[in-house]
Amino acid sequence: MKAFAPPSPEAIARIQAIAERVLSAEEFCAALAVPLGEAEEEETRSLIRWFRRRYPTPADRLAYARRAYRRWTTARP
Repeated sequence: MKAFAPPSPEAIARIQAIAERVLSAEEFCAALAVPLGEAEEEETRSLIRWFRRRYPTPADRLAYARRAYRRWTTARP
């Protein structure tokens, strides 16, 4: 398996800027107005079914969210 180099600091900064960008009300409404495609809707439903099987109770889901949040916040450069 080929090893990949980690992203550059510039790439990380660009992605972070995109992810943390604040949308205007008009941009937000425009994004919500675009309907999901059939394939995207089915993929979303499939992921939800998998997640609910993997974490069947609300307590399981909350525990996962807490672990994931801790992992995401400690992994940021």
